[in-house]
Amino acid sequence: MHQIDNPFLESLGVTLTEWRPDYAEMQLEIAPNLQNRIGRIQGGVMCTLLDAVLGYAGLYVAPGEPALKNVTLSITTNFLNSAEGKALTAKGFIERKGRGIYFARGEVWLDSSTLLATGVGTFKYIR
Repeated sequence: MHQIDNPFLESLGVTLTEWRPDYAEMQLEIAPNLQNRIGRIQGGVMCTLLDAVLGYAGLYVAPGEPALKNVTLSITTNFLNSAEGKALTAKGFIERKGRGIYFARGEVWLDSSTLLATGVGTFKYIR
């Protein structure tokens, strides 16, 4: 488990379970306050997870190195499925990285078996 260092994500219960160069993975246990009126995970929760995991995929540094920071420039989300389950896993992958901007893609899985959403994002490093 890695230090997520993000008060908003921590308040939701998001954990950073895997983090390495060009990849991040986060998990979130589904609680009633994260569900919509039909008992499924709220779409905004999946958008939040995608924003976070895509962003973190480009922020990994070796232990002891100064932390990188970023802002989101854009995200496109595609909702593919809806289902009931216990936990979400979000995976973020770097597609291309420059000196100041990077592009990432990601997925949100329900109980490691149902792909709920995909997304692509553009991020800018803050120097």
